[in-house]
Amino acid sequence: MARRAGTLDGTIVLDCEGLSRYLAGDARTARIAETGRDCVISVATMLETSHAKITASRWNFVLSQLRIEPFTVELAKEATELLRNTGLSGHKHAIDAMVAITAMRQSGPVVLLTSDVDDMSKLCGKRIELVGL
Repeated sequence: MARRAGTLDGTIVLDCEGLSRYLAGDARTARIAETGRDCVISVATMLETSHAKITASRWNFVLSQLRIEPFTVELAKEATELLRNTGLSGHKHAIDAMVAITAMRQSGPVVLLTSDVDDMSKLCGKRIELVGL
């Protein structure tokens, strides 16, 4: 599953916007994602980001650089509890909760590249460093 072994401590996690920018070749996102730390996405992020404008070769290349974490029933239960504890709705925040749980299960320090710092700070608290995109 892991395609690129990190050489630095910690993990970079990309949410949908982070992965979208990486796929689009955004220089800032690429610099962060290519630091030598493990770079991770939730399988939900992979699905959320998929669209017809991404060439198969670019899609496959970028995904080959990432560790894609599966989402299990156990993780879904943790995400459900996280939503309950924060008072956020699963209807609106289910994927955010999946990404947050994925981030919280990584080796620290963990940096999450996200377009939704407000909601992710509610979900992740101070356990995860958030970088707004």
